[in-house]
Amino acid sequence: MQANKRRTSAARRGTQAGLQEGRAAGYEHGYHYGRCEAIRALVAPPEPDRLHNLKVLFIPQGFQALDQGVAGGLSRHVRELIVGTPERMAELAEMHRPDLMIVLNGLHVFPGDHLEQVDCVRSLGIRTVIWFADDPYFTNFTAAIAQRYDTVVTHEQSCVPFYEQAGCAQVHYLPLAADTGLFRPLSVPPAYRSDICFIGMAFWNRVQFFDQLAPYLRGKKVFIGGGLWDRMSNYRMVKRHVRSGWIPVEESVMYYSGAKLVINLHRGHDHKTDNKNAQGVPALSVNPRTYEISACGTLQLTDVRDDLTCYYTPGVDLDVYSSPQELIDKIDYYLKHEDIRRTMACNGLRRTITEHSFMSRIGQLMGLLGYQ
Repeated sequence: MQANKRRTSAARRGTQAGLQEGRAAGYEHGYHYGRCEAIRALVAPPEPDRLHNLKVLFIPQGFQALDQGVAGGLSRHVRELIVGTPERMAELAEMHRPDLMIVLNGLHVFPGDHLEQVDCVRSLGIRTVIWFADDPYFTNFTAAIAQRYDTVVTHEQSCVPFYEQAGCAQVHYLPLAADTGLFRPLSVPPAYRSDICFIGMAFWNRVQFFDQLAPYLRGKKVFIGGGLWDRMSNYRMVKRHVRSGWIPVEESVMYYSGAKLVINLHRGHDHKTDNKNAQGVPALSVNPRTYEISACGTLQLTDVRDDLTCYYTPGVDLDVYSSPQELIDKIDYYLKHEDIRRTMACNGLRRTITEHSFMSRIGQLMGLLGYQ
């Protein structure tokens, strides 16, 4: 009887402790979400200075986050926007006779006659622009693609000389951005909340890095999403934290919003099976996730790329690491210093909205293309 009473009493204390912990976590999440919403209410992406008298045909890639962001930005900057498909680009160009055709990436989902279609569009006197979003990981293919367009735009600064050496006359560097209507802070249920989050494919440089992190992560509240994570040597240590396979964009936003810290670890450029980059063109520029994570109002811990400090200030808008141990030290620090973590996350959100939305980036694109 006494043993039963003790077990019942312990169970009640455990339930009460769990309720208190849940309320505290919910309050903390709600408080931070409220701060983020206040920022979004006060700060907005800058509106275009003018509407360009252009009819533009846009051919998306099939990456929802980028396609939707670019289309939304273009719609606010030009007189008329037609969003087409890779299969119908030549047909649509002949039907609508746009001033300009912008193609995003030109890889993966594009049909075999893609380049012949581009030639047809150019023969109509329509200016063609390719904006590469996957550089430098597929340069075995992109060099030939680039030469068939009038203008090449790349988010990777190291690829500017690469395309110029390939014979492209007009090449511009322009970073990507975040669709701040899609990537935004959300109030999410407990299932989407974590202390530490990473979403992405398990490329080999990430596998090696996370194998070193695994002993630390296995005792933490962690979410890892993406494919091929079972390639890790220490996969058993983190298996319960992993959701294998593709994470839809809408759910990625929820996981980012529900995390205290999100890790950004860029893809390596030099692994032969992970990439199609035989010339070893280096990866020097930040990935789209850099903007998307910060747009969700979460503190980002990222490895360093050469152009990172052009867009964010480490220690103010986000923070950086150069080794697994440095990342562990910074995770420990920010999980123990909630006010600092939340303030930096809000700084990153504010800067992303004001400087790194597709509204801003498409304005910069128009300037690069000579439409003042």
